Amino acid sequence: MAKNKALKPQKSAGKSGGVEYTAKQITVLEGLEPVQKRPGMYIGNTASEGLHHLVWEVVDNSIDEAMAGRCSEIIVMILPNREVSVEDNGAGIPVDIHKQYKKSALELVLTKLHAGGKFGEAGSGYKVSGGLHGVGVSVVNALSEYTKAEVKRDNKLWLQEYQRGKPLKKVRPVGKASGTGTKITFRPDREIFTVLDFDLETIINHLRQQAYLTKGVKIIIKDEREAKNKTSYTFYFEGGIASYVKFLNQHVEPKHENIFYIEKEEGDSKVEVALQYTNEYKENIFAFANNISNPEGGMHLIGFRTALTRGINNYARKQGFLKEKDDNLSGEDSREGLTAVISIKIKNPQFEGQTKAKLGNAEVRTLVDSIVYDTFNTWLEEHPRDAEAVVGKCLLAQKARVAARAARETVLRKGALEGLTLPGKLADCSSRDSSKSEIYIVEGDSAGGSAKQGRDREFQAILPLRGKILNVEKARLDKMLANNEIKSLVIALGTNIGEQFEIEKLRYDRIIIMTDADVDGSHIRTLLLTLFYRYFPEIIRQGHLYIAQPPLYSIKKGKEVTWLYSDNELEDYKKKNKIADEQFTAIEETTEETENLEEKEEIKVKAEKTTKLSIQRYKGLGEMNPDQLWETTMDPKSRVMRQVTVDDATKADEVFDILMGSEVAPRKQFIHAHAKSVKNLDI
Repeated sequence: MAKNKALKPQKSAGKSGGVEYTAKQITVLEGLEPVQKRPGMYIGNTASEGLHHLVWEVVDNSIDEAMAGRCSEIIVMILPNREVSVEDNGAGIPVDIHKQYKKSALELVLTKLHAGGKFGEAGSGYKVSGGLHGVGVSVVNALSEYTKAEVKRDNKLWLQEYQRGKPLKKVRPVGKASGTGTKITFRPDREIFTVLDFDLETIINHLRQQAYLTKGVKIIIKDEREAKNKTSYTFYFEGGIASYVKFLNQHVEPKHENIFYIEKEEGDSKVEVALQYTNEYKENIFAFANNISNPEGGMHLIGFRTALTRGINNYARKQGFLKEKDDNLSGEDSREGLTAVISIKIKNPQFEGQTKAKLGNAEVRTLVDSIVYDTFNTWLEEHPRDAEAVVGKCLLAQKARVAARAARETVLRKGALEGLTLPGKLADCSSRDSSKSEIYIVEGDSAGGSAKQGRDREFQAILPLRGKILNVEKARLDKMLANNEIKSLVIALGTNIGEQFEIEKLRYDRIIIMTDADVDGSHIRTLLLTLFYRYFPEIIRQGHLYIAQPPLYSIKKGKEVTWLYSDNELEDYKKKNKIADEQFTAIEETTEETENLEEKEEIKVKAEKTTKLSIQRYKGLGEMNPDQLWETTMDPKSRVMRQVTVDDATKADEVFDILMGSEVAPRKQFIHAHAKSVKNLDI
């Protein structure tokens, strides 16, 4: 959601740096009540994402201080009693009395929406800022049981405490203090949030990124929740986003040694770009405006792409890599294997949508284009060996693109939506309303047979896959489309793939991956997730991808059957019903190859005679008859499904690189690091 924030100064307290920042510059637009009534409008949701959004809102205020050159250190502490504190050594929120509202500026910033110093005229205090709406810290206050604001300013320590957004006392000095700064401590409201536990890894990943984007600022994270197990992490990067690119490429092989990096200011704007090519086939470009991530890009990304493609073509022709008769390299060619970070700082960013996912400032496109084109051309000239590696990579991508286009046209030339090219093994649904239809991608013909018989033919389609699909992390598009299983899936979805992808043509509202609960099933699921993440990311972003949750156990007591979906549910069932392991008689696990039905029935009869409880563990979907599969896994009234989301694209990209990429050493390291957290692994 939008990182709207309360607003703060331009230079330290008073007139440091020639800019005054006092209570008269605080503008108030409206009160806090809407936040408590509809928190989702301000922080996204009241689950884990929204909980952590509170931390980002407060930290963003400190980051704004750092971008303004007034803050060099930020300390984030996860405290006992569900509290978090964020402290910076910036200028400190003003505490003097606002003439219009007759209250301290600190109280206005903490208790009023749209109150702050980022709305005003040239002297408002911020050259650039991520928080434009001034709702951040006030929203945090409104959604917290308890908040405490401490400000170092004018050689005094000022304090005000709040309960659910309401001040308990007036702003008052409580002692002496040296230096300046702000510390906000808050405890999220348990009556509002469904999740109350802060995740250390989530906080680390987000703040590491902020440290890369704000070079020279030190960010310290301390987890103080357990007295005997306190942890601390410090991030400080002089290299800024150049260091970020190096971090992003740590698990892949770079194509050239030197990272291209440019930092240039023009007027009130600053452009920072870093890039490096790798031997991978995908592109990873991360765009930021005023330290706010723009996953949908925007004008800065368009300007960067234009400059990059133009620069590479210019150099390739000048050096004779491209002849007169040759076609220019396309944008897609110039970005294959590219890792890039684009970070701009501008005075008045115009974001499209409340989530700030896309930057709309038209002037930014020209600014980024001109700066990147000029400096990248110079870099290519000064680094001929690196330039040769980059152009060579792009020329190979061009050849692959031509081959992929031919393969794609062969696969999709008649149009998937006409029904003429739909794969023969697809059991399609009768409904043509895509908003009501769903497709199960099923492992193997046996499970596919049960699913086809058990489904509701009106809205459920079944596509069985034979074996394991190609690992697309290691393959170009032309090789992918030569794989029959991937070809069938692409045609069934109807969206096309690559540059021709159109989400509007998706034939099913829900795409459900349904695999066995064993190692092979997990591997197939991972391969499919890699395919969707790399080539159909919009399907994930728009919430169309799901993972089915077939039961792991059935417990039969007389004629009553209980379905359990995990080992934890089994343990809870045993505890709840006070059942010991010896009271169960296990039914032999069946396999797809077992055809002796009389033997299976004999085992069940024997089990029921010797005990009142019998338990069966399912490894394969093919072990269930169609009615069981419908009841447990496919019936919308009773099934359990997990929706696939990507909360942190950078982290997801790193994990896919490690697990599915060509480098073995990072994968071994990952397995060693996480092996102890894996329970009940079937081999």
